[in-house]
Amino acid sequence: MIFNDDKQDEELKKLKSAEEEDLAKILGSRMEVPYINLFSYPVAIDAIRIIDEKTARATNTAVFNMVNKKVFVGALSPQTDAVKQIIDDLTRKGYDTELYIVSEQSLKKVWDRYADLSHATVTEGGSVIISEENIKALREEIKALSDVTKIIGNLSKGKEANRLTKILEAMLAGALSLKVSDIHLEPTETEVRLRFRLDGILTDVINFDGHTYSQVLSRIKLISGMKVNLNGAQDGRFSIKIGDAEIEIRSSIVPSTYNDSIVMRILDPASISVTLEKLGIHPRLLTILQREMDKPNGMILTTGPTGSGKTTSLYAFLRKKYNPEIKIITIENPIEYHMKGIVQTQTDEKKNYTFASGLKAALRQDPDVIMVGEIRDNETASIAINSALTGHIVFSTLHTNNAAGTYPRLIDLGISPKVLTSALTVSMAQRLLRRLCPECKKENSLEGHEKELAEHVISTIGDLTYLEGIQKEKHYTSVGCDKCNKGYKGRTGVYEAILSDKAIEDVVVNNPSEREIWAAAKPQNILNMKQDAILKILSGETSFEEVKRVVDLESDY
Repeated sequence: MIFNDDKQDEELKKLKSAEEEDLAKILGSRMEVPYINLFSYPVAIDAIRIIDEKTARATNTAVFNMVNKKVFVGALSPQTDAVKQIIDDLTRKGYDTELYIVSEQSLKKVWDRYADLSHATVTEGGSVIISEENIKALREEIKALSDVTKIIGNLSKGKEANRLTKILEAMLAGALSLKVSDIHLEPTETEVRLRFRLDGILTDVINFDGHTYSQVLSRIKLISGMKVNLNGAQDGRFSIKIGDAEIEIRSSIVPSTYNDSIVMRILDPASISVTLEKLGIHPRLLTILQREMDKPNGMILTTGPTGSGKTTSLYAFLRKKYNPEIKIITIENPIEYHMKGIVQTQTDEKKNYTFASGLKAALRQDPDVIMVGEIRDNETASIAINSALTGHIVFSTLHTNNAAGTYPRLIDLGISPKVLTSALTVSMAQRLLRRLCPECKKENSLEGHEKELAEHVISTIGDLTYLEGIQKEKHYTSVGCDKCNKGYKGRTGVYEAILSDKAIEDVVVNNPSEREIWAAAKPQNILNMKQDAILKILSGETSFEEVKRVVDLESDY
């Protein structure tokens, strides 16, 4: 029989390690203190500084993560006087502490990181700082989606101590460079799929191994302020600081069959700072909106499904309306972007601060303009309507499929048809379309069914001045090049609107159908979404393929 001393020692070492973790877990259960194995979780280097090395070793403690003013403390014996003193000291310094029981080997793992402190950059709690140098280097590398795939692929196969941080940085820096709105991490039985929502479309980036993902997942939980030992649905947030700019990341985790699934939404202030003139609104409708916004009171509603750009439009309205002589208050859920000079509030169901109660409170603040994130119930709708009737400009959103659907929806919410049109000045609906890449789009002759479709929609446009300068012989299709994402680059809006004029007022009192509302609105000669979309196709902004994805060109209304 051959004895392998090295193998035997390794097995004993593993057994001892497992026993140590089991003991810590049992003790934690008895003390009602949550247990954590820090070998499975990356340690935040900036958190370690909160307790100096000498104190940490003497008290058998370590701070392994920090989010804003919340610190996560690991302790070998959580009920000792020394640990209680550490917690008291941190509380006096203004920290909110979360205490975990850990094994000695977990503590040693954290203590070993003190050696790295001289090489680390100090960060503020809850922020992942990507240095100017790192961002510049990553952006020089990341010119296309394939570059992100390559970088993350190489990192996931590596063995560097800080590779998890580098993988997360690559995901975030790649998303920022490519103007991605959401990062999706979706575990399967054998691997994990990373996808970016780019210009509204989910696009595969790379698949990597589940072990790496488990560590990345833990890191995201920690920096997002979530409970690291909870395998359930959680929401959190963190921010990235790049120079003077701060970009907020909203993290959402839900349990799936094989592991937690993550979506990180990127709230980049640069992406919302689009002016009203740059949204893609036709100049004729833009003039109408400006005229209605200049009035002393009234309501402008933006409608459409989730992801149709309503929030961007609301902020563009506010930015256009703002001046130092008026007061603007918003009630949002959540506050997605912070705007200078505007009072922004966020609903909180736990504190009974809803859209309705927030709107009531806002009216006591002497506002000139109010923005309500969404009208979803009778109380909010009623207060918003009354606000528009009593000297306020009100901006809000509503979930309907088109502009005509706004009127029956508000009536369903209990608003009297007799006052509805006095308060609601404009109902606008919108969708987002990907723009064709100007570098590689391909010109094609307009023929067949697409020609028939274009001619039919054009024939429904009552005012022929809309067609001035519009060619009707060709259209463009996507190709794809190294400067775009499969033939598309950026997005534009497609819009329709209805004004509350006398014809609309006369028909609304009879609880009309959407078709009847469209018929009453026809003399207004404002483009509907189909017409606006066809004009954008003929002008080369987008393609038939893209329009058909979001607008029903075949229906009649």
